Order: sequence, then C-alpha cells, then structure tokens
Amino acid sequence: MEWSDVRIFLAVARSGTLGGAARALHTSHPTVGRRLRALEQAVGHTLFQRTADGLVLTDEGHGIIALAEQMEEGALAMERRLAGQEQNLTGSLRISSADWFGAYVLPPILADFAEACPHVDVEILTGTRLFNLAQREADVAFRIVPFDTADVVQRRLFRLDYGVYIAEEAADPPYGDGTGFRLITHDTSTGHFPDIAWLVESFPNARPALRSNNRNVQGRMCRHGVGIAVLPRVVGDQIPGIRRLDMPTPPPARDIWMGYHRDLRRLQRLRAFIATVSKHLVNATA
Repeated sequence: MEWSDVRIFLAVARSGTLGGAARALHTSHPTVGRRLRALEQAVGHTLFQRTADGLVLTDEGHGIIALAEQMEEGALAMERRLAGQEQNLTGSLRISSADWFGAYVLPPILADFAEACPHVDVEILTGTRLFNLAQREADVAFRIVPFDTADVVQRRLFRLDYGVYIAEEAADPPYGDGTGFRLITHDTSTGHFPDIAWLVESFPNARPALRSNNRNVQGRMCRHGVGIAVLPRVVGDQIPGIRRLDMPTPPPARDIWMGYHRDLRRLQRLRAFIATVSKHLVNATA
C-alpha cells in the first residue's frame, strides 16, 4: 500500500464523502473515487460501505485505520523534519489565529515581517477551528488557551485585557443591574469565556439580544446600538463609534499563547517570524 493511497483512505474516512476528501486533498471528486476503487481492488477488501449518509468504514476498514494513521504520522514527521532544516528565507508560512487577532494584532507584525522577509508567502487562517500543527495544517498558531500536546513548543506572549463597550451616544448602563439594556454575548458552544460570564453577572437584568462567535461582529453590532459588548481592548479601542466604560472591577484577563511543532524549530522563516512577534508583543508588554 503506497502512502498516496493511504492519504485517500484517511481523507475519505474522516470526511465520510468523496467530495469532502477531494476538497481536503485539493484534488477532484472523480480522482478520489477512482483511487479508492483501485485501492479496494488492490487489497482485496471493501473498506467502505456506501450508505445514504455517506461512506462508512467496514470492519476491514476499521481494522487498518490505526495502522494508516501511524503511516501518516511517519510521513508527516519526515515532512516536518525536512522542512525544519530549510535555511532559506523563502517559501510559505501558514499562521492560525482567531479572527480578531488576525485583524487587530497581526497587521503591524506582518508589515515588518514582509519588509524583512519579502520572499516568504504568508497565509493567515482565522476562525474558531484549532488547526493541527502535527499535520502541517498551520506552521504557527496563536491561541487563548495553552497547547495540550507534548510535541508543540509554546510560549506565553502577553496578558490580554478586556473592556466593556457601548455605542458613543448611548447612556451608561447601571452596573449590577442593566435594566433596559441589551447584551451582546459569545457563542459558548466551543468553550468557556470568562469575560462573557462576567458580563452577564455584572448586568443581570440586561436582556441578551445577540450572540456571535466573531469579535468583529460583536464590535460592529455594539457600534450600531444593539447592546453592551465585552471585547479585547486591542479590538474595542480601535473600533470608532464605541466607548469603553469605567467599571468598578474589570473583566477577567486571559493569556495569549504562541505554538509551533518542535520539528520546525530550526525553520529559518519561522524563526524570523517569531523574532518579529517577540519585538512587537513580548518586549512591548515586558
């Protein structure tokens, strides 16, 4: 079984459809289907059962999934190890972060980095998804929680302060009450957000009016008078048309973490980027 066949097998197993596997592998739907049929013929077993809901692993497929993942890890380890030995300041660098971090924190950092390393192509992946560093889905990631895998080199960058914001023309809401006001909150299905819990506790009689998993959306809604929002100060202080309230106690702060796979620690373009990040964030907050 060749590694290219194993990639097809794993992509189909994870997505459950030929189309999903094709998108993950950046190839065509017919190519995935043809390669999968050839693989099943080569091994002499049906690896997937075709159902109305998609492709489901058969017993034979389940029997080799762990071995296929071991093969994948070996291939990815070789790729990371070789990439980590690259010494030239050329190639691509893929960065993962939350949407607000990419929009409000990274721009001055990447402006300096682009000036210093003009031959490095940067890709920024923003959103709530935690990209897999071991699978090279991203080269470096910024998160609001520590990384939980031993093969990731991580560093706490700075303490993130939050503030409470309201539209410039709006009256101040009564702290500890909030009657007659509305709240803009966060989608908590992806985790616990201490700042949102604090907001609800601080204005117990305010009505939750809108929930969003995007801090940019929260800030814009606040600007148009939808309600009170709690935002990272690096975001809220840069949005025109809203003002930060003076509170008896501030919202709880959180730490920002940067992480990358240990196999990439000698990758020169990554080292150059980390040095730029340190100049902007670590030294500025020291």
